[in-house]
Amino acid sequence: MTVTIVGSQLGDEGKGALVDLWGGDADVVVRYQGGDNAGHTVVEGGEEYALSLVPSGAVRGKVGVLGNGCVVNPRTLFEEIGTLRERGLDPDVRVAKRAHVILPYHRRLDSIEEEVKAESGDEVGTTGRGIGPTYEDKAGRRGVRVGDLLDPDVLRERLEYVVPQKRTLIEDVYGLTAGEECDVDALHEEYAAFGRRLREEGMTVNCSDFLYERRQAGENLMFEGAQGTLIDVDHGSYPYVTSSNPTAGGAATGSGVGPTVTGRGEVVGVVKGYLSRVGEGPMPTELDGDDDEEALASDIREKGGEFGTVTGRPRRIGWLDVPMLRHAARVNGYTGVAVNHLDVLAGLDELHVGHAYELDGEERLSLPATTERWAECEPVLKEFDTWAEFDADAVAEAGYDALPDAAHEYLGYLEEQLDTAVYAVGLGPDREQTVVRTNPWE
Repeated sequence: MTVTIVGSQLGDEGKGALVDLWGGDADVVVRYQGGDNAGHTVVEGGEEYALSLVPSGAVRGKVGVLGNGCVVNPRTLFEEIGTLRERGLDPDVRVAKRAHVILPYHRRLDSIEEEVKAESGDEVGTTGRGIGPTYEDKAGRRGVRVGDLLDPDVLRERLEYVVPQKRTLIEDVYGLTAGEECDVDALHEEYAAFGRRLREEGMTVNCSDFLYERRQAGENLMFEGAQGTLIDVDHGSYPYVTSSNPTAGGAATGSGVGPTVTGRGEVVGVVKGYLSRVGEGPMPTELDGDDDEEALASDIREKGGEFGTVTGRPRRIGWLDVPMLRHAARVNGYTGVAVNHLDVLAGLDELHVGHAYELDGEERLSLPATTERWAECEPVLKEFDTWAEFDADAVAEAGYDALPDAAHEYLGYLEEQLDTAVYAVGLGPDREQTVVRTNPWE
């Protein structure tokens, strides 16, 4: 069986917590896109693990796979594995030979382009981790893949072709000085060494074959998306997006497991009980108006720990955007949703959701296709009764019925609007602080 976990909003929905929760019944956890720009925070027994590349299932001792749809920074990968080992874990991570490699020149170019865009106010708000430039090279058929690291001769051939182009871009187009990121010999020495380590530790796989064999052996596969639906390069708020497909369709193309396999499994959308965003782009329900709104946003940010796992940047805060969720449910084909951070909404003086948009005098229930039109949308807010703060541990232990009545109304509204059942409700960062109504493996 397969379960695919997808972010329903703008990222940072708490997907790692659900992968960790339901990962106990999985045998293999597969990241199918993105790179070390993604942050997953997993909490177990009061211990917090911040992961940016290693699949979240590592905390549960599961086999983790970085699929061919990922872009992999070997420096980050081995640093993260080393940190987990120092903390007493023994992560078993496999890397697809077809996955593309992030090299230092990708990171340099990512930062340069963002700085240039900032001069005209067009910055995207990237993490500067080289993700976009690496996917550009992949699409341009000049990328370096993990399999290339295993053969020093092939690696040198790839570098000798692409590095002069990057040097020319940095020096002749941007008028800057290229540095060590464009030193072919230094790059070859470092990344050939990564290749030797990958081989010696038996980490590389033909992803499609590996997962097929696991399925044939009767094992359960969990697919873990990074970021969220609204920053999907095809279905998000372009150009304020990532460079890959976090949506459920990416699980097939990013792993080599066919869509008839993932389509017969469960697809669970993770929803934060409100909205947050790192980076630029429209956010119609954002709390950024008068002093009262800004104070409310600050309160939610602090209670929810709304600071980027990778960057530490404070996130923008808004009311739950339901047109966004309707779009996500349709694009991903959810069989269920998990609603996180419900505890953060407890104790508020007011509670709203963006039920619809008003655009050109008409009410719209879903997103316009272009980001420019989305930016013109005004939220049509729906008010809900608030609920008092509660003991998250006690409620999680008692179950769904122990939630406040007003919280039931809030969740029931979401089920109705998305035509999808709420499978789980997150009341805190720890695994035991999640109310599970439906186990997708059963």
